[in-house]
Amino acid sequence: MPSFPHPGSVTICEINRDLITSDSLSDDRAKETYGKVLGIVFSPVPFQSDELVSSSPDWQESEQRGRRDGEAEGLVSSLRGILNNSIKRIFHPDHVNLLPEVDLQGVSWHQHKHIVAFISGSNQVIVRDYEDSEGKDPCILTCESQRDVKVLEWRPNGGRSLSVGCKGGICIWAASYPGNAASVRSGTASFLGTLSRGSGTRWTLVDFLRSPNGEQISALSWSPDGRYLASASYESSSFTIWDVAQGLGSPIRRGLGGISMLKWSPTGDYFFAAKFDGTFYLWETNTWTSEQWSSTSGFVTGATWDPEGRMILLAFAGSLTLGSIHFASKPPSLDAHLLPVDLPEIISLTGSHGIEKVAWDASGERLAVSYKGGDDIYKGLIAIYDARRTPLISVSLIGFIRGPGDNPKPLAFSFHDKFKQGPLLSVCWSSGFCCTYPLIFRSHILP
Repeated sequence: MPSFPHPGSVTICEINRDLITSDSLSDDRAKETYGKVLGIVFSPVPFQSDELVSSSPDWQESEQRGRRDGEAEGLVSSLRGILNNSIKRIFHPDHVNLLPEVDLQGVSWHQHKHIVAFISGSNQVIVRDYEDSEGKDPCILTCESQRDVKVLEWRPNGGRSLSVGCKGGICIWAASYPGNAASVRSGTASFLGTLSRGSGTRWTLVDFLRSPNGEQISALSWSPDGRYLASASYESSSFTIWDVAQGLGSPIRRGLGGISMLKWSPTGDYFFAAKFDGTFYLWETNTWTSEQWSSTSGFVTGATWDPEGRMILLAFAGSLTLGSIHFASKPPSLDAHLLPVDLPEIISLTGSHGIEKVAWDASGERLAVSYKGGDDIYKGLIAIYDARRTPLISVSLIGFIRGPGDNPKPLAFSFHDKFKQGPLLSVCWSSGFCCTYPLIFRSHILP
């Protein structure tokens, strides 16, 4: 039977298909379960709406409303209010609420380090370095250029470098240490992020990549070698490929518009772009040619590649079934076919009316799915599936993750791609915590 976390409990981790829970959020239970196996405890990182720093009148209005409604729900309504206000100018009224439905990549793990970054407010990002034994307090990254943050992603093979998509462009932050300051690109105004107490690490704004016409950046994706960064805006008809070292961007124009999502494949051979009108594109990156696809199940709300970059898993706004696109031959061929991936428990157990977000760990063995609505006891949970690819994807439900606080809902979640001891899932909850869940199931790890 799938593991079910009873109301009032909080999930701690998975041990061999059993999702362990506790009565309260604390490090003690984590130490007793996975801590002795992994040798590390991923303490929850709190974030509160009263910590947000902003000069935006829209944000101040939303923040005041949040204080009246309660901090946790206020944070959610504030973020959605900002998103809705910013897109009313460019979308048909029927499309006003589309952007908040998309997985906007609000949390990201460093590829090789135990460092997580997540959006903690309209204008700020929190970075928590679990390898820094001295600095247990997180760093808060904020500056004048970083307004209306929508997405973020660590740079692969780029040291401790983080890209943050916001209004007008992309902030590139890098870690600085005593005696080893981060290099700021010529012509960029440097800015230091806040210093975490007890730590010598500072985060420096080393570059700001300005978007054409000051557009809001709402999608980011790094090439796997870390050389190029793709960005897009729901306000633009093209996406941009940045050579970050040079600070130069090349627009890719093919009559695109209202782009909702970008995803580079793990091998770099393919590139995925989705639009709000239900169409999406598969590009091969050798000559940048593409094939257009069209969905009858609404626009793409979530997308995640398999580890080999031969398959991409999609969630659609109007469907309770995932879609998997399989390439029929090697790159640069764009021949591919779309197959359904059924999640029957999402309907039969939860009573949900749609899939919301998806994440697939780099081993291909764990799939996380959030969904819209559902019965009272199933609302706000994340479903965890065991995934197999032999050669087509099949999944079986392991159980559900429940977050801390009253009526928590997952705002964003992501897997650590290179955690050697198994999948590691981080979730930002509406109750004001970013929690990390080790999913341990390999017998050689366990005592």
